Amino acid sequence: MLGMLEALKIVGFSVLCAVIYGILHDQVTAHVSLEYFTVAHPPLFPTEQPFLLAIGWGIIATWWVGLILGAALACSARIGPWPKLGLEDVRRAIVMLMIVSGVLALVAGIFGWFLTNANVPGTIGFWASELPSDRHARFAFAAWAHSVSYLVGAIGGIIIMIRKVLRRRKLTQTNSASSTYSG
Repeated sequence: MLGMLEALKIVGFSVLCAVIYGILHDQVTAHVSLEYFTVAHPPLFPTEQPFLLAIGWGIIATWWVGLILGAALACSARIGPWPKLGLEDVRRAIVMLMIVSGVLALVAGIFGWFLTNANVPGTIGFWASELPSDRHARFAFAAWAHSVSYLVGAIGGIIIMIRKVLRRRKLTQTNSASSTYSG
């Protein structure tokens, strides 16, 4: 029962971090390109206020990412015969993933903005025909930032899971070696 509680803590913390990340990320992108949320997304919220759209979409677009990350991370940290890891063993990795995702999303957004301003074709895809041309670079910023954020989150999540499994394996080998040595 206590083991399940620790797994739920990992999942809950992951969801919380993902939602906070999503809201902060969307605060930036909604203020840069309102059209990313009003043209490229279904109208789930009866507002065009960037602050409110960022809160709504920040929650809707990230809670499930945090749930998947948390569940997979809890499994990699707790399932099997190797020593179990708890929230304290994965907390820093989750926070670092959010920070790295945010930094790389910002870099990608700036890159997309520059590409669009340099008239590189295809930087915003079929959305170009849906937007006034003076809004293309701002839209590209948001689109590139969001795409890279998801990509980095997925790759980073997998890396964290692999690292935690390898750590558990190493703990088993260390415990085995120390018990052999003390005998």
